Amino acid sequence: MFLRFLDKFEETLISLLMIAAVLIIFVAVTQRYSVSLLADMVAWARSHDYPQLSAMLRSAYRSVVSVNMLWAQELCIYLFVWMAKFGAAYGVRTGIHVGVDVLVNAVSPGKRKVLIVISLLGGALFTALVAWIGGSFVYGISQTAQVSADLEVPVWIVYLAVPAGSALMCFRFLQALYAFL
Repeated sequence: MFLRFLDKFEETLISLLMIAAVLIIFVAVTQRYSVSLLADMVAWARSHDYPQLSAMLRSAYRSVVSVNMLWAQELCIYLFVWMAKFGAAYGVRTGIHVGVDVLVNAVSPGKRKVLIVISLLGGALFTALVAWIGGSFVYGISQTAQVSADLEVPVWIVYLAVPAGSALMCFRFLQALYAFL
């Protein structure tokens, strides 16, 4: 029951992060190109002596340029960091995480099993250490009033992706080891 909930949560979180990032990037890029397009259209209307069209386009230009999307790039970077950390855990769970298996495939089946166990334990140990160190870092930074540049959210929320994603990845390595054995 808990594993099904965790699997669904992981997939839903990754999907929502991707959707949010794509939508934010789309709106920001559309807004940026709309500003230049409207500026060109205003210049064209002036040069061809269309005062009503020029006034209407200037009004549209002022409306579009007043939308502040400076925060979009920072938010998308943070969304991609969270997506990458939880996506790596998803990759371990589904068996699609990057791995070098040249040595594993070159040895006999008996030694192959030992190498796979060592690899999974190594992955679990490494991600556990990253989660521990990341957690210590997040705790330390949470004791400060540091905020991000554009969004002005506490940076510990952004950095929380490292220990949370690494802990989930460690769990997924141990889950894969259990299934393998």
